[in-house]
Parts: sequence; C-alpha cells; structure tokens
Amino acid sequence: MGKLGVIGGMGPEATAFFYEEVIAHTDASRDQEHLDMVIISQASMPDRTHAILTGNDTRLLEVMREDAQALETLGCTCIAIPCNTSHYFYDQIQSFTSVPVIHMPREAVSEAVRTRGARRIGVMGTDGTVQSGIYARACEAAGVECVVPSPARQADVMSIIYENVKAGHPADMRKFALVVDELVRRGCDAIILACTELSVVRRRQGAPETCLDAMDVLVREAIVRSGKLYRP
Repeated sequence: MGKLGVIGGMGPEATAFFYEEVIAHTDASRDQEHLDMVIISQASMPDRTHAILTGNDTRLLEVMREDAQALETLGCTCIAIPCNTSHYFYDQIQSFTSVPVIHMPREAVSEAVRTRGARRIGVMGTDGTVQSGIYARACEAAGVECVVPSPARQADVMSIIYENVKAGHPADMRKFALVVDELVRRGCDAIILACTELSVVRRRQGAPETCLDAMDVLVREAIVRSGKLYRP
C-alpha cells in the first residue's frame, strides 16, 4: 500500500474537508485499513491567484519545493494538492520530486466527459484559475469547450471564495445561483467547481446537480492511486 502526501492549507478548511472525504470514501472497516497520510497544512503559502497575476511566484515555488521534497523524504508515494489554482504551477511542482503529483484539473475534466458526456464545460474558480487557462488547456486536450463566467459573474465567484468562505462566513447563494444560471444559459452541460472553497460551499449549503466537484475527483484518485478501494 502507498502513503498519500498532501500539500494543503490552501485554505485550511478545504484541506480538512479533503481529509474527511478521503476517510469517508476509503473502503475500510478498521483503522488499519485506512490510508497512511502525511498532510502539510501550509496556510502561510503565498496567495496563488496573486502569484499568477503578478508573476511574483518565487516564494510560493520555494515553499512548494520544500513541501514536495519533505513528503518524498517521508516516504509518500503519491501527492495530492487540494487547491485548483496551484495547478498552474504543476510542472514546476512535479519537477521538484519523483513522487507522482495528481493533476486535479485534468482529472476533473476527464470525469465530466466520462460520466456526464460533457461537451461544453463551465468553470467556477478563482481569477488565477480562470485567467491562467488551467482548465481551458485541460478541456482542449480532452476535445471539449471551456466556458468561464462573464466579468460580473466572475466577480461573484471571487466574492464567494474570498469574502465568504475564506473569511469564515456562509456563502452568498444568490450570487452562486447567478453564476450557475448564466453558465447553463450559455449551453454548459456540466459546471466544474474548480476551487476547493466552492467544495466547502457544496458541502455546507448544497449545489445543483449540474455541478461537478473537482475535490470529489481528487479524493477518488488519491485513494485509488494509494492502493485502496474507493467507496462511493
């Protein structure tokens, strides 16, 4: 069996949620059947969106290198990063370690195509995720179209992520509904929740069936790649 490494803390509540979901979905009947895990909750990690939009990513990559190499030293055989935006730096992060790092956006798009038959995928994520094209490239590779919110609705997404969830408040579900409705009107047959703060919203306050949570996909991949059985 493998040992799962997690570079977390982006944000802390999303990482705690990821850990709980891994436990809940591992097919285990006793402690010893669960995954061995090493979680680094790096809450001091520089803001990923800020790093992408300003190009000031030196410190962020230094911390990512330290964390990835620490997990390798501790014997981890697979690494999960429950933060969509950070996958903009995926190639650099993977270069820091010989341990395979799960690419959450690619896996989420693959899941939308495989299980929903999606051809036009809406993406709800941070400005960093949207503007950097992380999901657009994953969609292009899968042969499907990526649709992002209009500027006004993207502002709503950022408000939910930063002013609500990261600040410890309930999400403004009116804004959430406005974003989903717009993407559906624009022909999206699946909407990926491409920010782990939105995963927290879905857990606490629900989300429409058209929404597919990238966190769910990461949880499954982390369990299976670590040699355990996934329990739906």
